[in-house]
Amino acid sequence: MAAISIKIDSEEEKIIREYAKSKNISVSALFRNAVLEKIEDDSDLNLYKQAMQEYEERPASLSFDETLKELSD
Repeated sequence: MAAISIKIDSEEEKIIREYAKSKNISVSALFRNAVLEKIEDDSDLNLYKQAMQEYEERPASLSFDETLKELSD
């Protein structure tokens, strides 16, 4: 397993450790979860922007019934 180190001041360390303790998780798990969630959020935002750009270039929408029909074909 790889390790990544970061530099934080003592007040930030205290806040982070107390938060992790209150959630009953390790500091390592807290950082891992936060970073992976941020990456997922950014990825979702990029997909949304791409979809909106495609829609603006070719505006088209389907009704609920049309969508069901398209999915069943």
